[in-house]
Amino acid sequence: MNTPWRAGVLGSQLAELLRRPGRLVTTGMSVLVAAFVVFATVMAQQITTNTTLDRFRGTPEAVSLVATAGDSNIGSAALERIRALPGVAEAVGRVNSGAPIAGPSEHWLELHSDPGTGPLSQVRLVEGGYPDRAGQIAVNRRAAEELALSPGTRTTLRVPDPGNPDDGDKTVKVTVTVTGVVKSTATAEQQSGAYTTDALIAPLADLPGYEHIDIRAKDGVPQGELSEQVHTALGKTSAGVSVESGSAVRAQEEREAVGGDLKEIFQLISVFLAVAVGAAALVATSAFRIVFAQRIRQLALLRAVGAPQGRLVTALAAEGALVGTVAGSLGVLLALGAGHLAPVVAASAAEELSAPGFPVTYGVLVVVGTMLVTVGAVLAPALSAARVSPLHALRTADTVTGERGVRAARLVTGLLLAAAAAGLAALLLNQNKGDDRDLGMMVVVASAGLAFLALIALGPLLVGPVLTVAGWPLRRLGATGRLAVSGVGGAPRRAAAVSVVVALGAALVSGALVCLACLTGYMERSDALDAPADFRIAATGKGFDSAVVRQFAASPQLTHVTAYRTREVKLADREFEVSDLAPDALPTGKDIDTATGSLADLVPGHAVIGSDLAAALGLATGDTLTLPPPLSASLERGDPHRGGRVELTVAATLPGPGPLLADVLVAPADLDRLGATANASGILADAAVDGLAARGKAQRALESTIRAHVPDPDDVTLTVLAESRDSSRDTVRTTGITALGLVALTVLVAVVGVTATTSLTAIERTREFGLLRALGLGGNALRRIISLEAALYGVLGGILGLALGIPYAWLLIRTAVTAAPLRLPTAQLLLVFAGLAALTALAGLLPARRATRITPMTALGDSE
Repeated sequence: MNTPWRAGVLGSQLAELLRRPGRLVTTGMSVLVAAFVVFATVMAQQITTNTTLDRFRGTPEAVSLVATAGDSNIGSAALERIRALPGVAEAVGRVNSGAPIAGPSEHWLELHSDPGTGPLSQVRLVEGGYPDRAGQIAVNRRAAEELALSPGTRTTLRVPDPGNPDDGDKTVKVTVTVTGVVKSTATAEQQSGAYTTDALIAPLADLPGYEHIDIRAKDGVPQGELSEQVHTALGKTSAGVSVESGSAVRAQEEREAVGGDLKEIFQLISVFLAVAVGAAALVATSAFRIVFAQRIRQLALLRAVGAPQGRLVTALAAEGALVGTVAGSLGVLLALGAGHLAPVVAASAAEELSAPGFPVTYGVLVVVGTMLVTVGAVLAPALSAARVSPLHALRTADTVTGERGVRAARLVTGLLLAAAAAGLAALLLNQNKGDDRDLGMMVVVASAGLAFLALIALGPLLVGPVLTVAGWPLRRLGATGRLAVSGVGGAPRRAAAVSVVVALGAALVSGALVCLACLTGYMERSDALDAPADFRIAATGKGFDSAVVRQFAASPQLTHVTAYRTREVKLADREFEVSDLAPDALPTGKDIDTATGSLADLVPGHAVIGSDLAAALGLATGDTLTLPPPLSASLERGDPHRGGRVELTVAATLPGPGPLLADVLVAPADLDRLGATANASGILADAAVDGLAARGKAQRALESTIRAHVPDPDDVTLTVLAESRDSSRDTVRTTGITALGLVALTVLVAVVGVTATTSLTAIERTREFGLLRALGLGGNALRRIISLEAALYGVLGGILGLALGIPYAWLLIRTAVTAAPLRLPTAQLLLVFAGLAALTALAGLLPARRATRITPMTALGDSE
């Protein structure tokens, strides 16, 4: 008896699904997108890994053996013996060294040996020619742009003195000519680099010999035989030299390339993928709940003729498995095609990406995982639908899905979850600065997770109040707006189910934007102290007189040229630095934060002090800081200021040190009272125009001015502060873009969910729409109603998501980076809110178009 029932119920449900394939597509759309996103990430990881290996692998594919030096480098004589071996087709000595370009800035130039052509070359010539004689180099594109090194130009390197090889401090100047510009296929071009052959690099390298030798075997020569020949050729120098196969070295490089930062990035991506899959499961659950509600009369009839609940659950779960399998397979195939299309598209944009493979195992796992997720999503609606009473055969789908209210158990669960989330948040707000940050961040995530679960449980109760406020502008539009608001508010459970998924995307996006704004503010404040300008020119001798400062200021390549003076004082048995650098003299001054007081109060007779000095002397804003004058001033002038001391009022305190690590900031007149000379200790300056090339011109202008107008250029040090500033900002920017791209996956799933839900509800409300058409509502008006309803899902989700994402983002930043300021990117948050409303409105266009095909006669028919 059980077997016929099982076959009959299962067959009837699958037949119903196949009879209306549009519902299969609609219910499976969200999990299809999730499967596409997951497998697309697998393809992206393969593309990234292969591209990383192709670009950054230090050992070409043609290398058969690699001889790596031990304590000392391999000499040129050993390299020649290896080249003379009968089994060797080619051997290249590798040196990775570096030398500064002679000048005040000592700009560092990486030096590499490479043959320039052939299977063992790691560079590709893009302009000019490759070095073929001593004193020639080819540079990479960064060096060409930043240092204005083009074919034919000459520059001077400061290299080790060959007459004193054991004294690394002894250097000589060597003038080299740039012959060409190359693109490296083995190393990232994030640093200025130069290349020449292994025979020509010796006069430029800091160590004699070669760090390792790449060896290419002749065709048919066994690796073991070649290894023995190499050991014989090395002779006495073989002690400490390791000879490994090229494949083993490449495998080690592969492990290093795909590890570290790259591995951590994909681990981070996996977290966001889990969130996106969870969002897809929520959408699928909502979609199946609506579909089963539409078939409530059919399920009730099956119950009336004796179908067991268990058989109904099994049949509905099998339906979910079929949907998940089909959607997962389509998602994997689409991602596979997109992955192999990516290198072709990149090539059209002059970018190089390596092709991925065909990860069949991962594809099968994604399909199976999608099927399991869909089955899990369908269980709750299936259990609810299977409990249907036979009397529901007399009711319509509208009366079922339009039921309101929240069961007591759900209400209590939601309140408990909200209370737990609030408790954890309160615990974090009361923690001390010295508490474990990693633990605190885990607590933030746990609290946010509990808050979101509470939102899922209490969502139907929140729809009404939020809709009352959010729907007020739409009601002002007339009947169309009022019908749209009532359509969403009439089914709070459905509205909550869709809006919660949108809220998840809105919370993640808004949270990422707030975190990025706070971290950007933190980096700007740090840079205002550590790197307040593009360049710093410091003098160790007599300093810069006013005439030299004017020469710097007159350069058209420079702007914001600011001179400052410093003085060392001894307080509480410690040395502290006093500076008269005015915080408002540079554009970055606005980013300097104070712990107490205001920088605007830095006037003669007042001082701004750093946290170390404030802690050492126990000073606060308004207290008196007493600074001792130099010893010579006390002896010569007597005691003009209470025994020679200079008393200043603390105008403000800083959370750390001041600009350029100064402990005390004072007015120039007060630094005069401390006995400082008139000459400037240093100069800060910015490039007149943004960009790497403009900065290179500004740097060369500084060097020219130093050589022409500073009496002793060797006492001057030019530091490019912008490099460290750019590095930190690029890190924050890259992290932010990556995070936003990942959380956008959830928004994509949410928009698909709105499309699916709106499509299903349009089918569910066929008779309602037919009745509206019969009462005279036009097709355009009906289209506007459905589009406005879809937009309301975005508005509801946006409000709930912002209310959840912004506080938790601030809590996360407060826990992870206590010194970061709270910044709200208002314009970006408003754009996110408006974008969600627009995207969800667009998601309702297709269902709205279908709904306009409903005729007034449909009102007399059946909703099924």
